[in-house]
Amino acid sequence: MNHPGKMRLCAALVMLLFGGPIVCAQSDEKAAEASAKGTITGRVVNESGQPLANAVVNIRGYSGSGGRTVNTDAEGNFQAADLPSIAYLISAFMPGYVPRPRDPDLNPIGYYRIGDSARIEMVKGGVITGAVKRSNGDPVVLVTVRAFMTRDFKGQPVRYATPSRTPTTDDRGVYRIYGLQPGTYVVSASGGTVSSYSLDPFAGDAPTYAPSGTRDTAAEITVNAGEEATADIRYRDEPGHVVSGTAAGALADDPQRGFSIALNSRFNGMEQAVYSTWGVRNFMFSGVADGDYDLVAENYSPDVGWAISETRRIKVSGGDITGIAVTLKPLAVMSGTVVLEDSKVAECQGKRRPVFGEIVVGAYHNEKTAAKDQPQFIWSLGGPLTPDKQGNFTLRNLAAGQYRFVTRPLAKYWYLKSISWPVTAAKAAQVNQPADAARNWTTIKTGDKYSGLTITFAAGAASIHGRVEPEQGGRLSPRVFVYLTPAEPEKREDILRYFASLAAEDGTFELGSIPPGRYWVNARAAAEGDTNMQSKIRLPDETELRTRILHDGEAGKNQTELKPCQNLTEYRLPFRE
Repeated sequence: MNHPGKMRLCAALVMLLFGGPIVCAQSDEKAAEASAKGTITGRVVNESGQPLANAVVNIRGYSGSGGRTVNTDAEGNFQAADLPSIAYLISAFMPGYVPRPRDPDLNPIGYYRIGDSARIEMVKGGVITGAVKRSNGDPVVLVTVRAFMTRDFKGQPVRYATPSRTPTTDDRGVYRIYGLQPGTYVVSASGGTVSSYSLDPFAGDAPTYAPSGTRDTAAEITVNAGEEATADIRYRDEPGHVVSGTAAGALADDPQRGFSIALNSRFNGMEQAVYSTWGVRNFMFSGVADGDYDLVAENYSPDVGWAISETRRIKVSGGDITGIAVTLKPLAVMSGTVVLEDSKVAECQGKRRPVFGEIVVGAYHNEKTAAKDQPQFIWSLGGPLTPDKQGNFTLRNLAAGQYRFVTRPLAKYWYLKSISWPVTAAKAAQVNQPADAARNWTTIKTGDKYSGLTITFAAGAASIHGRVEPEQGGRLSPRVFVYLTPAEPEKREDILRYFASLAAEDGTFELGSIPPGRYWVNARAAAEGDTNMQSKIRLPDETELRTRILHDGEAGKNQTELKPCQNLTEYRLPFRE
């Protein structure tokens, strides 16, 4: 029997690992080309750069195949040999440690191929501990305590937060939650059933948030890596309410599969999964506090994929809510092909071709509109994947919304040329399938099937390596981005000719997979909110951002022409504050 809750967790882990704490090293092109199989090596270290011995390293194929688990040696080194030539996700586990969050500006890819060497950095997990007691000082024994992250280590709000480890208090009423990512949290005791198979003597109680209140009065607790924070809770012993109903629809009649139902509390526009159950058609949540909630049912089938109900927004206020009916419908499916175009330029002959299994294709939703339509966890169900040996791919489990497509080759001398829908399909569907799928959002509907998406890579990519140098007597800002924008007027609307790279502390930078042509090159100090710029600069609706950076490049008058398969090195780029 498939376990929908576990399947959803696996989908979420794919997204977590894709943004894991990995720093890609330059691949050995010749070594990767020599054989269809190869080796990935690496090292696991702590925040001080010291090796972590006996760490468990998981090397998993991006599409779920070709996995390997190895342990680090006394120097923190690991090696996995005889791996097929596909894209890999790498994660490490060490008791008491958590992955350092990946900086997408320093490592925009987030995955590996054979021949790569990975440096994985772990940091000591944070801890929240405290005691749960009643107003008379008596300890509350065996009550479940949950910590929800509200802001990440950069202070950015977390839209959807599942609870961290959920320990119960001991005979003193003391709890301890360890292995927490750095960030800001709220902590609650009790608050409903998290599993239809758990026995919780406090399941009917409304949650008590530290120090002793409801969600809107909860204290925010800062957790730093390797440090311990305290959050005592005075338990209120207040009964909660019941939310119940029935789910039906696609796949709901198969008792061997069952489905999952989640009741997600909402506060200040954020979602926090508090109540969930699986495997039952008639559902009931107890211990629900007053507030606004989103209720959604989901079901997974290996043949069909995910089916999701429309989100029901409900308001609990002073009483139970019963008789809710939700109907499940399959999510959308999108298929396409990756095409490789060779080059006849002499300088590009004999270069390594991309391997389809190393190309990761992902459909990413429009975050500016998604929060209005769907609970955030739904967007993690349709994770990225790799094409088959013929270049064909099928993106499944896509919720209704607007999407763009993200992909890049790992072969050095190839670049992304276009992402497009067939012209005939574009005319028929108009808004849903724009001919230029890189420059425009693609809108999809629940249950629909789309085909014909073509992703074209071309040989002839150039690269540029250099250093940002401040004017005489000046200094380099802490975070400086180097931008490449098209200097040819007819290329200005080509969104795939805009590039961004964060310079290192010493001013060095590198940009690769660049289509041949003329470009403006300029450096800008990062403004507040300037993160993940390579992705942001290519968002379909960031026209003003691209225009501003293009104009900055024109004003700087630093223009360069990149020939097919050229590696431009020792480029000097002036920086003006």
